[in-house]
Amino acid sequence: MTLSRWKKIKSREEHINPFWTYKVDEFEIPTTGFRGKYYYVHTHGSSMVIPITSSGELILVKQYRYLNKRFSLEFPCGGMKTGENPEKTAQTELREETGFSAEKFLPMGKFCPFNGVTDEYCHLYIASGLNRQPKKPDETEEFSIETVSYEQMDKMCSSGKIFDGMTLAAWAIAGSKVKEYLSEL
Repeated sequence: MTLSRWKKIKSREEHINPFWTYKVDEFEIPTTGFRGKYYYVHTHGSSMVIPITSSGELILVKQYRYLNKRFSLEFPCGGMKTGENPEKTAQTELREETGFSAEKFLPMGKFCPFNGVTDEYCHLYIASGLNRQPKKPDETEEFSIETVSYEQMDKMCSSGKIFDGMTLAAWAIAGSKVKEYLSEL
């Protein structure tokens, strides 16, 4: 069977809030003629940061995840504002969530966190040269910080202690690069 790109016929916004837009597209599959509706979340993207301390530890943030009704350990991450540069978002989220700034941001690529539900791309960075700064969390954000070794991070990912999909994806993408970086310290 030949695969084809679906054709968008029209799109409309169902709901807009400060974080994302809920949209519905009418589409057609050219090879079959099937027409349908696709409901999804539109965002401006996000940035995630893997912060590495001068002693070679990784910084995670712990926060309560309302929808899962449990606490989650994650790399700092947040949504991009309209027109914002992904690295700027990474810098902002690192400071808001951990109270650190970084001298260096190494881009590691991007990934789709939930490609059947959202059109979002998450931009991934490794941050080093960390400096303590005042925390500036949003009013709905409460964080505590945990530092872990590379080995601890690996174990927490494989044991299920870390269950956040974006953090797991980031570790799958950049874990070997983190190990390489740590071997040079």
